[in-house]
Amino acid sequence: MTNRTPNLRNTLLLAILSAGFLGSESQAANWLMLQGTEPAGAAPRAKLWGFIQPEYQQTDGALLAAGPWKGQSAIFNQIGPDLKSESTFQIRRARIGIRGTGMPLDSNVNYFFLAEAGNNAITRQGGGSVRLTDASITFNHLPGARIRVGQFKYPGSEEGLQAIHVFDYINFTNASNQLLLERFFDGDGSDKQNPNRPNGAFRDVGVQLFDTFRRSGWEHSYAAMIGNGNGIVRADNDDNKDLYLYWSSEQVYGGKGPRRQGLKLSAWWQDGKRTLTGAGAGEYDRNRWGAALTFRKQQWRAAAEYIAADGMIFNGTDGGAVPGSVNNAGTAVASFNVAPEGEADGWYVHLGYAVTPEWELDARYDVLNRMTDVSAQERKLETLTLGAQYFMNKKSRLIVNYEVRDAEAPGLAGSAVPNQILADIDDRISVQLLAIF
Repeated sequence: MTNRTPNLRNTLLLAILSAGFLGSESQAANWLMLQGTEPAGAAPRAKLWGFIQPEYQQTDGALLAAGPWKGQSAIFNQIGPDLKSESTFQIRRARIGIRGTGMPLDSNVNYFFLAEAGNNAITRQGGGSVRLTDASITFNHLPGARIRVGQFKYPGSEEGLQAIHVFDYINFTNASNQLLLERFFDGDGSDKQNPNRPNGAFRDVGVQLFDTFRRSGWEHSYAAMIGNGNGIVRADNDDNKDLYLYWSSEQVYGGKGPRRQGLKLSAWWQDGKRTLTGAGAGEYDRNRWGAALTFRKQQWRAAAEYIAADGMIFNGTDGGAVPGSVNNAGTAVASFNVAPEGEADGWYVHLGYAVTPEWELDARYDVLNRMTDVSAQERKLETLTLGAQYFMNKKSRLIVNYEVRDAEAPGLAGSAVPNQILADIDDRISVQLLAIF
């Protein structure tokens, strides 16, 4: 357990002072501007919008090959969030929102509101079947320093920050899913009677300073945010706050909106603490940082991102079993686990090609190296995702993914129980329909 206290005041002050010299020349679209602002002079008072994502996912449902839960369901071969079947139809997401400007009667103020009613980790964590994901107000009065307040996506990883309805795949990469899509724990093993852990959904509650400007054909964006560090469901459980810093520079080739063409480089960093009160009680550092490159021009799309993590590493489940399962001896109940002082990193590369205006082919390879600081606990997860997208129109598309999945414990012998368990991770097929309204 560490006791390092970052100087948030000095770091944030530096970001604010730097922003003052930038100026604001462009309202061109990027994730910060798309989600946090409205077009000047063109936005309505209120615009209703949303989307739905029905889907089907399937694995072969291979059972655990070894360990105390041998012969029972393996969590990695069950379909979330229910984790009760290896094949299922479900409404993955069903979101409805309203956004606009002129509130209250001021064109320099805009708002963003979004609610979720699908079957996913957001709605499965208690408090009703509909959850509020976004609720923010942006003040655009200061040149070069817009202020956004409320609950919204924090500035960070490209995969987490981008809008989900333009995501090229159905499932997140292993690195984003386990290192950034934070589960919140009371102790280093979750409550065995409540296996559904609160999920942060790449969001936080706080205040963000940000803006975008252009220089010599490049569009630059910055963001500095302070948040609770408790996601979207839990109230702040300690006096600590998370600090988020973000920068991107993009050469824009043309177009507008979420699918405009350009070459973008971005880097981000976040720092905070987590307080555990159950097993392993104490205060622990949680740090994440990374860098990304995205490219889109004519028929070609490409992306690559690296993510590093120190502290509060999601560390799977006991024996690879579904949380809540009793072992064969009747002496233990499986739960999710976290390593408060662990380390991990991961990366992915993506390549896409639009064969025709209607058809796009995609391929993504991602790697997660988990618990790299403890050889016996290290796990390496690799996934090759092959995908196809059929665009029926500008607001509807069909996505098909086939994931070739592999995992191992590289620090252990091939005959060790963890490697026997991981050898049976199944490939996964997913089909999803997206309709935006």
